Amino acid sequence: MEAMSLCIWKYPFCKLGFVNTRRTLYRTRLNVGLALSPSPVLLHTDGSGKFQEYKKGSGSNTVGIIGGLSVNSTLNFLRNLINWSSRDGESCPPFVLCSDPALNKELLSIERPSFPSVISKNEGTELDPTLIVENLRSKRIYLENSGSRCIVMPCHISHSWHDQISEGCSVPFLHMGECVAKELKEAKLKPLEAGSPLQIGVIATYATLKAGFYQEKLRNEGFEVVLPDKATMEHTVIPAIEALNRKDIEGAQNLLRIAVQVLLVRAANTVILASDDMRDLLPPDDPLVKKCIDPMDALARSTIKWAQSAKEGDGAGAKTGKSLIMSSLSSASASARTLVAKHTINTTSITKPLGTTIPPICSHLKFCTF
Repeated sequence: MEAMSLCIWKYPFCKLGFVNTRRTLYRTRLNVGLALSPSPVLLHTDGSGKFQEYKKGSGSNTVGIIGGLSVNSTLNFLRNLINWSSRDGESCPPFVLCSDPALNKELLSIERPSFPSVISKNEGTELDPTLIVENLRSKRIYLENSGSRCIVMPCHISHSWHDQISEGCSVPFLHMGECVAKELKEAKLKPLEAGSPLQIGVIATYATLKAGFYQEKLRNEGFEVVLPDKATMEHTVIPAIEALNRKDIEGAQNLLRIAVQVLLVRAANTVILASDDMRDLLPPDDPLVKKCIDPMDALARSTIKWAQSAKEGDGAGAKTGKSLIMSSLSSASASARTLVAKHTINTTSITKPLGTTIPPICSHLKFCTF
C-alpha cells in the first residue's frame, strides 16, 4: 500500500488538511492555535492508516501548495486533487499547504477594484502588488525548503505574477494557464466551421483578463481567444458575481448562462471559467457545463500527472533505506488498523507541545518540528 503524508504549517493561518489512502477519505481536523513562528506538523501514514512522524516532506512526489484567494477555493482544489487521484485508483500525492487569510485579503484588494463600481471611485489609482509578490515568493521558497518537489498555486489572480514568484525556483512550478491550454490542445478540438480557427472563450474578472496570462498561454498553443465585450462584462459577468455575493444563486446562474451563451454564439468551441466565484455555480446537469472548463480541474489533473511521473521515476529508490516509509508500520496491529479505518480522527485537542499527553484515540500520532 502506498504511503501518504500531509504537512500542515502551524502559522496563524493554518487551516485544514485531507489525507486519502486509495479510495478511503480521512478528514483530519486541526484546531491550531496562533504561533509566533512557523512550526509544521507532519502526518505520515501507510496503508494501515497509522500515522508516524518524519522530519521532512521530502517524498519524490511531494506537492507544495500556495493557498488561493480564499480558504474555500483552496479546499476546493484539494478536493479536486483527491477526487481526480481516486478516479485512477491511486492515492492522492503527499502535499504541503500554506494558506494565509491575511494574504487572501490582499489578493481580494487587487481583484475587487476591478469591479466598475469601485473603479469609478478610485479612477487613476492602482494598488502596488509588490508586497503581495514578496509574500508569495517567500511561501514558494518555504515550500521548496520543506521538501516540496513541485509547486502549484490554485489562484487565478496570483498567476498575474507567476513569472516573478517562480523566478529562481529549483523545482517545477506549474502554471494554471499552461495546464488548461495544453489540455485543450491534447483534446484535438475541431473548429465549429470548416476552415475557421479554433476559438476558446475566457470569462473572468477584469483583473484576471487585464493580466492576460490566459490569453497568452492559449495563443501559444495556437488558439484564438474570445473575450466578453464591455457590455457583456458590465451587464452579465460582474452582475453575476455581485448576485452571488448577495446569495442570489438563481440570479447569478442565469447571468452566467447568458455570458457563456454570448461567447458560444461568437463561435467559441469551449469557455474557460477563470473565476473562483464562478466555479461550481452551474448545476452539474446544466447543458452548458459540458461547454465549459475549470482551470482548477486542469491544474489538479496536471499535478497528479506530475506526481505519478515523479513517483514512477523514483520507484527503485523508494525501497531503499533513504525512504521515509518506516517498515515498522507494516506490523501494526489489526485492531489499530480497524480503529483508524472506521473512525474519523479527531485531533481537536492535539495542539500541545512535544512530549505532552495525547488522548488515547490519537495516541499513535506524534509531532515533529523543524
